[in-house]
Amino acid sequence: MQTESTRRSLRALILDGRYPPGARLGEVEVAEALGVSRTPVREAFRALAADGLLAAAGRGVRVVELSADELTHVYRVRAALEALTAELAAERQRAGRLAPAELTDLAELADRTHRATVERELTEAVGLNRQFHRRVAELAGNPVALHSLERLWDQIQVSTRRSLHAPDRTALVDDQHRELLAAVTAGDPAAAGAAARRHVLDTCAAARPPEKE
Repeated sequence: MQTESTRRSLRALILDGRYPPGARLGEVEVAEALGVSRTPVREAFRALAADGLLAAAGRGVRVVELSADELTHVYRVRAALEALTAELAAERQRAGRLAPAELTDLAELADRTHRATVERELTEAVGLNRQFHRRVAELAGNPVALHSLERLWDQIQVSTRRSLHAPDRTALVDDQHRELLAAVTAGDPAAAGAAARRHVLDTCAAARPPEKE
């Protein structure tokens, strides 16, 4: 369906930084860029506004950029949801419902994320980090939580892309990923939930942008 395809394409351009936070978009401009008519673009605008990536701006829309306080609110909800999905993934592991290959894949994602970060491949590292967290959420087997997290991850990615820089907490992030992985592998819901919540809140503190004057 062209409307859904257009929404996915526009979302990808926003997440990749082609349309940065604050950028104003018009139907004609986006339709020409994507090679479609204005109707699916209009529907894509509505869908992405509902997802929190776009906001009305005159006759068009603008890409949303969360303030420091708004970003903190999003991170706190993310922390709660990721604690839940980590707990659920650990519960499924304890019940024998996760295949060994699934945990192996998660470990490999942790390895690739750390390697890309150390090598300063920052855009790749961001994508791999998101894949790691998404994989945990997928292992939880709760589609409602996964869908909610996807929206939060999108908002965070857009709002923090401008401040993307080589992290000064590479080892800590990797340690926290390993701690979460170990707790899920051990089938320990309490430890997994605590590790996930702590990791997200630490990331929030590091990512919070300065207040604008």
